[in-house]
Amino acid sequence: MPRPTAAQLAYGSATVVLSTLAMLLLSQTRTGIGAAVIAIAGLGLGLLVAVTAPLPRAARARRARVAAAQLRPEGFVGRRTSPTRPAEARVGEHSR
Repeated sequence: MPRPTAAQLAYGSATVVLSTLAMLLLSQTRTGIGAAVIAIAGLGLGLLVAVTAPLPRAARARRARVAAAQLRPEGFVGRRTSPTRPAEARVGEHSR
């Protein structure tokens, strides 16, 4: 599992604090069990936000490159041009 980024940690922590505070104020609970349930709900919500926070573009691109490299057969060097047609003649063609 990859390590969380600083943004993911910040979003998750802020969510835990703010959602727990809001739930405590709105519920007006006076029991310890109620406060514990709200605290657990806040932690769960913070974890959900931290896990689903978007990754930076560089990390997504790196993950895509690694996944693509794992799918290539061994010895694959890329798409080769046809020996009968020079590469310049293919500039206007659509990719397949």
